[in-house]
Amino acid sequence: MAAGHSDTFHHVRDFPHFELPWGFHLEIPSIFGFQISKFMLLQLVAVTIIFFIFRGLAKRAAGGQVVTGRWWNFWESLVIFMRDEVVRPTIGVGHDDDHGHHEEQKVGHPADKYLPFVLSCFFYVLICNLLGMLPWLGSATGELNVTIALAFTTFCAVVFCGTKEQGFIGFWLSLVPSMDLPLFMKIILLPMLWVIEFAGFIIKHAVLAIRLFANIMAGHTVIAVFLGFIAMTADSGLWAIVMPASVFGQLFIGLLELFVAFLQAYVFAFLATLFIGTAVHPH
Repeated sequence: MAAGHSDTFHHVRDFPHFELPWGFHLEIPSIFGFQISKFMLLQLVAVTIIFFIFRGLAKRAAGGQVVTGRWWNFWESLVIFMRDEVVRPTIGVGHDDDHGHHEEQKVGHPADKYLPFVLSCFFYVLICNLLGMLPWLGSATGELNVTIALAFTTFCAVVFCGTKEQGFIGFWLSLVPSMDLPLFMKIILLPMLWVIEFAGFIIKHAVLAIRLFANIMAGHTVIAVFLGFIAMTADSGLWAIVMPASVFGQLFIGLLELFVAFLQAYVFAFLATLFIGTAVHPH
């Protein structure tokens, strides 16, 4: 947490309070000595929003009923898009499923069992991003600790899914692709390649955290810089020019932030899907 307003990135850091206009702070109480922070509370708000949205959507889709209403159709369309354009084509059916489970595919797709996790990632990141668009709130996904936790959860899901499909030893051995090499070359090269692939496996999940954090934090920082120009020129004749230009620039960046909120949620979910697909179908 930042200690004060002298911090350049004060506006994107976590605090035990919400900052309100004219310098007012809405303090967040601690529970049994454990201090609740703003981003912790916003993550609970995001989970609550997701619960009520999809509880309502599930009721309306129960029994194969057609979902009606623009609000519900909007969320249903996102679910269908993620299922049909991301999860199913990215993970695929696998070699064994392609030849042996045609009857099962009539009522579902083999990749659908990974859909709950991917949808959870997508909508959780999306709602957290959108909460940052509201005044005096913030994007929990603009905090590195939050994105590290999300990336670690994805890492655990990838290892779990890969282990379930291939076995514990088989999953970790599959990091290195099979190669038709003489025995003496395998003895030398395969351990080296495994270390490199293992490092890459860790790094790509770390990048998953840094990518989301950097994109969300950068957008909020740019907005703060534009608005900061107004304060910097408040006592000069340039204020009349800088103020409307900064407000217009902030509105433009705000619209771009709205696009980025959806884009980064999609990118995070797509990469999680890609990592799972690689783990369960290493070939």
